[in-house]
Amino acid sequence: MSSFRIAAVLLAGVALGALAVEGLHAQAKPPVYTIAEIQIKESDRDAYMKEFSPKAQAALKSIAGSQFVAAGTATKIEGEPPPAGTRVTIRRYNSMEDAKAAYSSPEYLEVRKIGDKYATFRVFAIEAVSQ
Repeated sequence: MSSFRIAAVLLAGVALGALAVEGLHAQAKPPVYTIAEIQIKESDRDAYMKEFSPKAQAALKSIAGSQFVAAGTATKIEGEPPPAGTRVTIRRYNSMEDAKAAYSSPEYLEVRKIGDKYATFRVFAIEAVSQ
């Protein structure tokens, strides 16, 4: 009889553990991606890459969980891509709050003053789909 009780307790523990893990997975928020379209003035491309880009990347990376995912020019697949010469960057953050904090941080806002001399920016964020 005591073996039966031990087995029942073990089975109940496994079931509760599985439910707890499933609950934690359900509460986890999907990551957030920021997409920046940066229209750089052609005559200022070198200055942008030397004076702004490395400092901006460092400022945005300072938020925990931030990852630089992609950068370059868009290739047309369907519809119209951003105008020629537009640089597109994608970063990953753990949450929408982290993404907003990175782009409103004093470090980034200070560096952005440099960027504004060479380019115009459009930055937006989207949540990833949960899997």
